[in-house]
Amino acid sequence: MNHLDKDLAQLDEILNQVQKQSSDYLSQLHSRPTTGKINPDHTAAFSDEGLGTLGSLEYFNKRFEPAIVASSGPRYWGFVTGGTTPAAIAGDWLASVYDQNTQSVKGNGDISATIEFETIKLLLSLFNLPEDFFGGFVTGATISNFTCLGSARQWIGKQSGRDFAKEGVSGLIKVLSATPHSSAMKSLAMLGMGSNNIIKVDVLPGNREALDVTDLENKIIALNGEPFILISSAGTVNTVDFDDFLAIQKLHDKYNFWWHIDAAFGGFAGCSPKHQHLVAGWEQADSITVDCHKWLNVPYESAVFFVKRKHQMLQMETFQNANAAYLGNPLEYFNYLNFLPENSRRLKALPAWFSLMSYGKLGYQQVVESNVDHALLFAKFIESNEAFEMLAPVRLNTVCFSLRDKNYLDEFLYRLNTTGKVFMTATIYNGVKGIRAAFVNWRTSAIDIQIAIDEMNKILTEL
Repeated sequence: MNHLDKDLAQLDEILNQVQKQSSDYLSQLHSRPTTGKINPDHTAAFSDEGLGTLGSLEYFNKRFEPAIVASSGPRYWGFVTGGTTPAAIAGDWLASVYDQNTQSVKGNGDISATIEFETIKLLLSLFNLPEDFFGGFVTGATISNFTCLGSARQWIGKQSGRDFAKEGVSGLIKVLSATPHSSAMKSLAMLGMGSNNIIKVDVLPGNREALDVTDLENKIIALNGEPFILISSAGTVNTVDFDDFLAIQKLHDKYNFWWHIDAAFGGFAGCSPKHQHLVAGWEQADSITVDCHKWLNVPYESAVFFVKRKHQMLQMETFQNANAAYLGNPLEYFNYLNFLPENSRRLKALPAWFSLMSYGKLGYQQVVESNVDHALLFAKFIESNEAFEMLAPVRLNTVCFSLRDKNYLDEFLYRLNTTGKVFMTATIYNGVKGIRAAFVNWRTSAIDIQIAIDEMNKILTEL
């Protein structure tokens, strides 16, 4: 009997062992290191017969499992990394078991696209956005930005009677932004619009990252009516600053441009009555990027794009499968294959569907507000300790700070991260080297803040 046949016969035992290992990992997440200290010493030989699943699991556990860090844990504050809710894990497991290729709402046999449609509606409701948006799931903010900006590129072409998806891009497409995320810049590069071709808009004075609407209008006027793309921010990376969407909305009514909002994690302010004023007016945008594997706390890879329904034809022109008769006529029925970059996709919406259905609006409101409270609690420690300085006020869930003596900054962060108790990332803000701590994990508590504070105080005494 070969290993495939053996594995099929032992499938219950395999799943039970994986379930037990998963439960052990999750139950020990609070104490698991946030930084890896073990590196495998060699590359595995590829055997002719293989090891079988249980043999491979044993081998994996010897070589790799001890080096897996608690990036989904409560004190992994680097980047903007969410955790995984129990419901999201259940949905993710089932997505793998069912192994659907999510395509159309009718005509191709399965209902996975119907689940995706429903999940998009749930998210629109969570964010208090109108249903004149449609959307879909992609791998992350990069591909979400790519999808939205791809439709924006097609819109630019239509203003002059061009089909950029078929003809390619010739001539400079004007893109305006103040503090675009690197994923938006990467998307411009991949779309042939050029990451260096952004017209930089000034930011507001007074330690802000939000764009100056007056300077924006001046730069719009200088374009003499030429259509352009505006990339605005709902939560900048360093300080979670928000552009003034109500003011941009007035410009959008006055001038001819595609308005895109990168709301990868800042959009979750819309879940909370305390913070939803930060995104007031964002419902008027043409497209929005939101990362679900951040504050929604579902597993990687999960993000959504929202594009206004009036732009569906532009979306299809950009991403349709041309010359593929076996995929059917794209005009006959909706098929995700013609509305986003990937043709082959797992049922990405299912973890989000499970988590949204399980915890509801109030559950996510509580997660958002709790994380913001913890950010403020951590900032209070930074402000009260003369060894540190805040580089910007806490506007939502990220604390951007530095040591007053910059000579020790790199060593401090290195020692802090190597404790394995907490993980933060380095940054540069307004030319000053600093540290970022981003709070988006549903498990994080005041106890975790105190653990981090204790480690930081200990390192300060050693420097």
